[in-house]
Amino acid sequence: MSENLAVRAHRRLVMNRRVRRLATHVADLLPDDARQVLDVGAGTGELAVAVSQLLPGVDFTGVDVYIRPHTFIPVTAYDGRTLPFDNDSFDAVTIVDVLHHCDDPVAVLAECARVARRWVVIKDHVADSRWQAQVLRFMDWVGNRAHGVVLPYNYLSSGDWQTAMTRSGLQQRRRIVRLGLYPQPFSLLFDADLHFAGQFEKTAG
Repeated sequence: MSENLAVRAHRRLVMNRRVRRLATHVADLLPDDARQVLDVGAGTGELAVAVSQLLPGVDFTGVDVYIRPHTFIPVTAYDGRTLPFDNDSFDAVTIVDVLHHCDDPVAVLAECARVARRWVVIKDHVADSRWQAQVLRFMDWVGNRAHGVVLPYNYLSSGDWQTAMTRSGLQQRRRIVRLGLYPQPFSLLFDADLHFAGQFEKTAG
């Protein structure tokens, strides 16, 4: 009973606001010349549609390891390792709250860089302490357990992120850390220092 209540409260209080806020940040971080964009871990494509409403000239394609019965954008199945596209296929790649679900985030990031011509936009988490990791685990459990999402709780520290970017051939150009995903008073616990969204430029050949 408590689990069902938590899931319902999360959807009512968080999900709709989260999509709106994330769409605003992703739209802000996408470069002006991005037209063909790949959304990795697109889910239903709800976020991509919200971004498209803010940037009407952007055309999204999605990939996911699980194809939902109904999607708002075209979504192609992939194995979670190799993106089924040629090098430099898209103006930009977005990957939102996906990497901490991956067994090898660096490999997934490298694939994003490979299929992007220049830009990758990332939103994910940072865990620089055991307490932060525990808060993120709780957030993940409430938001995803009921939907059958794999939860490896693979959160990276600030140092891990720097290493991942270097190994993936990406360099940060812009970063947002105050995303405003949660209403008060929840933002006091669930917003601060746990999230980032960034624009990264492809540097590797």
